[in-house]
Amino acid sequence: MSDTLITVIAIGLAAILMFVFPLMTISDRTDDVSQLAVKTATTEFVDTARTTGKITEANYDKFLETITSTGNTYDVELEVEVRDTNLGKKTSMVQADKIGENASYTVYTSQIMNEWDKQKKAGKTEAIYYCKEGDLISARVKNTNQTISQQLKNFFYTVTGNDTYTIAANHAGIVTANGR
Repeated sequence: MSDTLITVIAIGLAAILMFVFPLMTISDRTDDVSQLAVKTATTEFVDTARTTGKITEANYDKFLETITSTGNTYDVELEVEVRDTNLGKKTSMVQADKIGENASYTVYTSQIMNEWDKQKKAGKTEAIYYCKEGDLISARVKNTNQTISQQLKNFFYTVTGNDTYTIAANHAGIVTANGR
């Protein structure tokens, strides 16, 4: 009887070693590849917007298509910190060349999309959000679904929770050209 029990335990351990651990390793590598693809796409999207001074709906759709091709769903947040000059009177005679102060406000994804919708309703063929030199553009991306790697880790280790994400990318930069 004890030989049979040991044989069953050995077969169970062999099955785990032969199938589960390689599956976990492959799923972790898939997440790594997805992470790299999302980081690269985010960097390219923000850098294109920075160098042209424009966030176009076509580029945004291409960006979304690229990151969702990894097989995951993502939450994408765009922010544009618009530098606005507040021209006022000179504050001191020592700094005669500095007039007023710089102020900024932030435009978020929904506001950018509203601008695109307004342009499309006005009959424009290409929806564009224009930026000016000195604005700050940032994009944050994180996955919203559970990857196979997360599911396996939840099953075996209870390491990750349902709220956590494993694939994320952030990129930001200052606009170097006026969009108009």
